[in-house]
Amino acid sequence: MREITFITGGQRSGKSRHAQSMAESLSEHPVYLATARCWDADFEARIKRHQADRGENWINKEEEKHISSLDLSGKTVLLDCITLWLTNIFHDNQYDLNRSLEEAKAEWDRFIDQDFTLIVVSNEIGMCLHAPDEMSRHFTDLQGWMNQYIAKKADRVYAMISGLPLQLK
Repeated sequence: MREITFITGGQRSGKSRHAQSMAESLSEHPVYLATARCWDADFEARIKRHQADRGENWINKEEEKHISSLDLSGKTVLLDCITLWLTNIFHDNQYDLNRSLEEAKAEWDRFIDQDFTLIVVSNEIGMCLHAPDEMSRHFTDLQGWMNQYIAKKADRVYAMISGLPLQLK
């Protein structure tokens, strides 16, 4: 049986910590599905910090875009995060909003067509200042529309605020 929990919130709101705790409570050996692409030294340090936060009991998988290529049936999976996954799709589509949204929705639908317990982390990036350039505004739109798409299909949705989970669905 497929079960999806969607956790969204701002940067440093406690999303990943809450998601990891949830996954560890559901499985002795949860799968951590990382979507990050290592862009620079700062990002490499962030990746290493996230890896250090997880114990030896985690099974680590890395997939930048083609998440549906992984067979995760019967597993408890933490996907962290949608924002980085969308960044990869947006970049590889030369920042074309419509093509990126179409690709992301199709890939998401293929991905969730398996029996697993899925915990998904994403960012709410449209709750602050209006982006100053067109590409950033398009990415904010992409993120917002994809968050809505995922939340609609999720069984439970949480917003993280100052380290506290607020259940929305």
